[in-house]
Amino acid sequence: MRRFFAVCLMAIASAAHAGMDDDIQHAVESFMQQYQVPGVAVAVTVDGKEHYYNYGVASRTTQQKVTSDTLFEIGSISKTFTATLAAYAQTQGKLSLTDRPGKFFPELKGSDFDNVTLLNLGTHTAGGFPMQVPDDIQSHAQLIAYFKAWKPQYPVGTQRTYANPSVGMLGLITAKAMQMPFDAAMERMLLPKLGMSHTYLHVPSAQLPRYAQGYNSKDAPVRVNPGMLWEEAYGVKTNAKDLLRFVEINLGAIHVEDKLKRAVEATHMGYFKLGAMSQDLIWEQLPLPLRLDDLLESSSDKVVLQNNVVTPWHPPLAPQQDVLIHKTGSTAGFGAYAAFIPSKKIGIVLLINHSTPMDGRLRLAYAILGAAGAASN
Repeated sequence: MRRFFAVCLMAIASAAHAGMDDDIQHAVESFMQQYQVPGVAVAVTVDGKEHYYNYGVASRTTQQKVTSDTLFEIGSISKTFTATLAAYAQTQGKLSLTDRPGKFFPELKGSDFDNVTLLNLGTHTAGGFPMQVPDDIQSHAQLIAYFKAWKPQYPVGTQRTYANPSVGMLGLITAKAMQMPFDAAMERMLLPKLGMSHTYLHVPSAQLPRYAQGYNSKDAPVRVNPGMLWEEAYGVKTNAKDLLRFVEINLGAIHVEDKLKRAVEATHMGYFKLGAMSQDLIWEQLPLPLRLDDLLESSSDKVVLQNNVVTPWHPPLAPQQDVLIHKTGSTAGFGAYAAFIPSKKIGIVLLINHSTPMDGRLRLAYAILGAAGAASN
């Protein structure tokens, strides 16, 4: 009798798995056709079980197939690694998120920028920056001079402006606190501790054959264009296997050392509220049940490209279980998404080698979450 029930349960699980596979395949193929996308890699974890789905090609020229080992640019999902590094430095006593920039760069003491905390840098609430570091900033000295002369658009902690300069400075300050270059702190310390052996800021020559070709909105082949603070804000390249591992670490499904575990959990705390969304340390969260409208609104042009009034959580919101924690990312030729729901033990990764509209990527992600049993209207 026990064997009978075990066989029944296995059959049910197999049917559910097959249904998920079919739903994901249909959603991805429709997306690829609509936006003329060359290749997509999807990874899903459900209750500790990993599922990988690969479609199309990594390069139209070589026709090399996408696999779970194909390297994609993940754009602003890189910021979640910068946040994890900062939180890890805090567990080691190297810095505190309540610190101010002048503690690490004395030349910034007394400036308006020194009224900002590292937490503000990691929650987009420092006072307003442009989306990118200005093009005429070409050296470290010019960068520090830029921040020294910076004037806020609004009082610290009252509005949210999504921008690369502030998060980039969080990474630069963290590296200074750890007394090593940022790329060394990331590639030689944090990524190995996370067990992410095929994730890079600078792709080694031996791995270049696995590096997908990206395509911009005009269908031209492109790769990321490095600029000031690019490593800290949008420089990571990774594959579906490694990024899903990071998602599973965030879910608590994979063991890491205690200080790193506490650092990962610290990035899930909520600090500011904007509509249905809570701003964590780079990560963003939405309550369950997950509504497509809330998901689309949280990454709308209004939220991403404009200043938005926020309400602080007092005290900060402890890490939640019944939420979607997520982050979008893109470069000129790539799009990416990572998300997880702690209470359901579900996580997804979406990697695309073509520029696509944000709402299109999020609708696809919502369909994948639905197929995994996570989303509902």
